[in-house]
Amino acid sequence: MVESFQIGDITVGAGQHLIIAGPCVIENRDLTFRVAEHLVRIREKFDVQLIFKSSYSKANRMSGKSFTGPGINEGLKILQSVKDQFGLLLTTDVHSESEVAAAAEVVDLLQIPALLSRQTDLALAVAKTGKAVNIKKGQFLAPEDMGSIAGKIKSAGNNRIMLTERGTSFGYHNLVVDFRSFVIMRDLGYPVIFDVTHSIQLPGSLETSSGGNPEFIIPLARAAVACGIDGLFIETHPEPPQALCDAHCQLPLSEMEKLITSAFPR
Repeated sequence: MVESFQIGDITVGAGQHLIIAGPCVIENRDLTFRVAEHLVRIREKFDVQLIFKSSYSKANRMSGKSFTGPGINEGLKILQSVKDQFGLLLTTDVHSESEVAAAAEVVDLLQIPALLSRQTDLALAVAKTGKAVNIKKGQFLAPEDMGSIAGKIKSAGNNRIMLTERGTSFGYHNLVVDFRSFVIMRDLGYPVIFDVTHSIQLPGSLETSSGGNPEFIIPLARAAVACGIDGLFIETHPEPPQALCDAHCQLPLSEMEKLITSAFPR
């Protein structure tokens, strides 16, 4: 039995789908606001539950020369402005215990990145804020392993936990989605989100960055919804080829409506 919970006025689980969407990283204030404004229109048009996502820092870039974001101080200011201007609930990644308190002051859902999903001190620090927690399943983990990782959060008295599938390493420079993982993780008792845009990533396949197969975003989203997931995680950008991060696997902002109508037919 999946345990549902509230984040603001949003219900996670209980048969109500959630959309977590936004640009991979905060590039600047104007682009962030442009995406947020578009997503608000989609939320109102389709009456969907929406949390806005963008990272103030990307700590796991392939190249040391890659853009990593504006940093925590400026990034959280921009996210707070998004909340103030558009009334959106927010999420962002946290990468170390030292970031958690500041991020928790602004965002409504704290996200533990896949590559840090086994970091116990980070998990406990996030749990102790009392904020809802999204744990991304590491590319190296089996779905049943997520029970132990979620247990760290629960041990600190926090039961507002969701688990996110984002693909499993399949040899070098490739990911595969095992659709059994949605059922396995939901059977652990937690709402499950599908990070469809990272799941079509080709990690490290280019000289200084990761490639991707964005043509599979919408088909995989539809398949995951059919498996009974609780929501979709989508990184979206007005012009993905020009994006400063994940240029090869973000969904064009103009295709967000198509994704929603395809994945959630009425």
